[in-house]
Amino acid sequence: MGMFRNKTLMITGGTGSFGNAVLKRFLDTDIKEIRIFSRDEKKQDDMRKQYNNSKIKFYIGDVRDSRSVADSIHGVDYIFHAAALKQVPSCEFFPMEAVRTNILGTDNILSAAINEGVKKVVCLSTDKAAYPINAMGISKAMMERVFVAKSRTTDTTTICGTRYGNVMCSRGSVIPLFIDQIKSGKPITITNPEMTRFIMSLEEAVDLVLFAFNNGQAGDIMVQKAPACTIGVLAQAVKEIFRADNEIHYIGTRHGEKKYETLLTKEECLHAFDLGNFFRVPADNRDLNYEQYFEEGKTEKAKLDEFNSDNTRILNVEEVKDILLKLDYIQEQLVG
Repeated sequence: MGMFRNKTLMITGGTGSFGNAVLKRFLDTDIKEIRIFSRDEKKQDDMRKQYNNSKIKFYIGDVRDSRSVADSIHGVDYIFHAAALKQVPSCEFFPMEAVRTNILGTDNILSAAINEGVKKVVCLSTDKAAYPINAMGISKAMMERVFVAKSRTTDTTTICGTRYGNVMCSRGSVIPLFIDQIKSGKPITITNPEMTRFIMSLEEAVDLVLFAFNNGQAGDIMVQKAPACTIGVLAQAVKEIFRADNEIHYIGTRHGEKKYETLLTKEECLHAFDLGNFFRVPADNRDLNYEQYFEEGKTEKAKLDEFNSDNTRILNVEEVKDILLKLDYIQEQLVG
């Protein structure tokens, strides 16, 4: 954490699950200030009372509004850009809202960061940005293109990003839904039990962002080699942890859902680097010289294969239970 000593870190969308996880990691360090930038004053007030820490400063604003962004970034050293519309159904019904937040909002953050001389920005993306089929994924794919393109425009602000899968027990995720259904005596609803999804904890999400912060170069996308499980296995694991006998109802695939998710595409494998626990996808920094697209190309084959939730390590029920039982949220729910 030496890089953050006496520095100011800003977290956009900082009242969410990721922002809270970062706060828990950083508050006892020698960081000077953490700015929570979001548009939800109620959540900010809740956090203010919960943490009661003078290192945390709260800024009301919206990434869609370039003026509120610019006013909040002055004096910031580093930014973790987590603000986004993340729910697949809501983005599917209101795609322009996803455009305004996920694409234009990212451009506002990066423009202000460059103007204010912010040293480094890490943008958070999702597996749904790889081979996107829904509005949320498409908007996050465009967000990635925006930060990669923006990274080429500055020598003073390093802009890079992360791409990760489902974060367990984050707000709006499926595990809290399963637990609510169990506690209320309702059937557990599953779209398709054979669907596979990457799983990672909030702590691992923070680890990935910090890895990108420490190792990412301009335009890089960092990917963690996360395991996965089927939705059916996940539901069974939650049932067994809570000793529940609720029935499981299969409701069918929702629009905008895939059977499996991808963290690293076949095309990215042509130039990605295997870093052990992570993949690094560097930016394509060729200029807009059209001759190279007609007369030059690459003949070598990819050293890596597509990395998706069907060909990663697939966890069984006992393995998923072991992971879930280590989460604070699960322990709190068991006590409650």
